[in-house]
Amino acid sequence: MDLDVFVIGGVGVDTIVRVPGLPLKDVETIRVEPIETYVAHTGHGVTLGCHLLGMHAGLADVIGDDDEGHRIRRLYDELRMPLHVAIHPSGTRHSVNLVSPDGRRMSLYDARHPAGLVVDPDLWRTNVVRARHVHVSIMDFARHALADAVAADCTVSTDLHDWDGRNDYHKDFATAADIVFVSTSQLPPDAVDWIFKNGRAEVVVAMSGADGSYLHIRDQAPQHIPPVKLSNRPVVDSNGAGDAYVAAFLARYLDGVSWYEAALAGSIAGAWACGSPGTHTDLITAEELAARSQPRAIGG
Repeated sequence: MDLDVFVIGGVGVDTIVRVPGLPLKDVETIRVEPIETYVAHTGHGVTLGCHLLGMHAGLADVIGDDDEGHRIRRLYDELRMPLHVAIHPSGTRHSVNLVSPDGRRMSLYDARHPAGLVVDPDLWRTNVVRARHVHVSIMDFARHALADAVAADCTVSTDLHDWDGRNDYHKDFATAADIVFVSTSQLPPDAVDWIFKNGRAEVVVAMSGADGSYLHIRDQAPQHIPPVKLSNRPVVDSNGAGDAYVAAFLARYLDGVSWYEAALAGSIAGAWACGSPGTHTDLITAEELAARSQPRAIGG
């Protein structure tokens, strides 16, 4: 197997608007800092994060034959990361993210691909069998890759993001993955138990932003992973922090460490990502993660 992590779905472009505060005032015009655009979105964040942590990582997705799609392809060429794409006339996904001075964000997400989109499974099949681990983003087309990922000789993860524990859209992903990441923002108390009862997950990681995260291992009591504060990297932008967490968790998991150590690495990587403006502009490297994983190094 020559791919450590193969990500299916989730690349696009973010336009970041730094606003004076959230919610916005009800006025006609608000002066803001220079508006910037980045290659971004959840699948890209996991792929790039794993790449910077020393993993051989690649991505497959549906993009457009447009300026945003060309920009994505150029970046992957420059980074020498494998990229496999299907071109769709609806174009490349785009988000406009409003970011407040304390790093909070509101994302206006233009998914643009039609519901029920189906693509040629050769987009992912060749690479699924080459990978040690497959991460499936919750793109609608990607649900058709779940069976191939489960059948391959690899482990599978997904990120349900702000799942409310009820929306049927997420359930195929929740039940197919060995490792499930999810935000606590909308999560009801019974959702983790539902995943364990109905799926194959060995671990569910519930990410809670400034409150840290919660590690749920099958048949064990949950563990709270405290938030990490890096004294030399104050929070300026939370865009991409969850993706950074996932990437570091997967990289350390593939290194063979315990679930707890993988979650701690995720916390460090997420905190690091919050210390730079924009999306995925300065993700943590393997060397930086190792240095900050030492005792008493987290505050530095």
